[in-house]
Amino acid sequence: MELKNKQVLVTGAAGFIGSHLVEALVAKGAQVRAFIRYTSRLDRGWLDDLSSETLKNVEVIAGDIKDPDAVAKAVKGCAAVFHLAALIGIPYSYIHPRNYVDTNVIGTTNLLTAARDCGTERVVHVSTSEVYGTAQYVPIDESHPRVGQSPYSASKIGADMLAESFYRSFELPVAIIRPFNTYGPRQSQRAVIPTIINQLLQTGKVKLGAVTPTRDFTFVTDTVAGMIRGAEADEAIGKTINLGVGADISIGALAEKIANLLKIELNLRTEQTRLRPAESEVERLVSNNTLAKEVLNWEPKVSLDDGLNRTIEWFKAHPVSKRVTEYIT
Repeated sequence: MELKNKQVLVTGAAGFIGSHLVEALVAKGAQVRAFIRYTSRLDRGWLDDLSSETLKNVEVIAGDIKDPDAVAKAVKGCAAVFHLAALIGIPYSYIHPRNYVDTNVIGTTNLLTAARDCGTERVVHVSTSEVYGTAQYVPIDESHPRVGQSPYSASKIGADMLAESFYRSFELPVAIIRPFNTYGPRQSQRAVIPTIINQLLQTGKVKLGAVTPTRDFTFVTDTVAGMIRGAEADEAIGKTINLGVGADISIGALAEKIANLLKIELNLRTEQTRLRPAESEVERLVSNNTLAKEVLNWEPKVSLDDGLNRTIEWFKAHPVSKRVTEYIT
């Protein structure tokens, strides 16, 4: 599918990955409609970080993914939909799991139903590697069992299964793209890489939860490129495809690497309040990205060191406030 000059919808467009995706789609010549969550502050999130030249080519629509009427209006007339809107914070999912079902499951149902009814040519549903739980074998391919080790991951499993069912039941042209841990500029302070960077920059000390789990980190421009290929490649329809580097690093080693890049001696402390419940901790995630290479003609281009340096430079240029620093430390 050629995206140039096509009307394309991005849900969750105000977020970290969503804003980068909007930017990349505009660069490809797509006519982008950005669906963002309505707030009384008329907050456009990270879309306001984009250049005025880029934003001239973006139609911003505020609504709620849980509102079927708002979703249907946003989808109408769009040839392709990238569905990123979701509640993603794992710790919060322990406190209010119902919110995750309402947003991630019901919201996805609204999106899929609207796409079916509007005859959308392509839907890219964005999953997460958290659906795999702790690796039962490595590297993790798309056939790996899905295990709900947190209410968040359970809600995403439900959303993924709905996307699969709409492909099988209604022939909706859906591709499920499953990123492993994406990082880069604009990421939330609560994610592990931004919190390590900002704690080091602000205090020189790092407080984390478990440091032995390993993750497969992919720079945001690589993740976005894979999502776009998910819409462009006809062979992706009906498939679930991992996006990951194919190598993992422990959280402790990651903190050491970031400290070295910043030339700061690491002072690391584990805090009990930051630990997940024992049966909920995902100990290891590392991707098998063979299918992405074969079907999407995709592979990561940004090394971990390069991506971390880019992320560090961005956070240096966008220092967090004292209030936020106290929140993340």
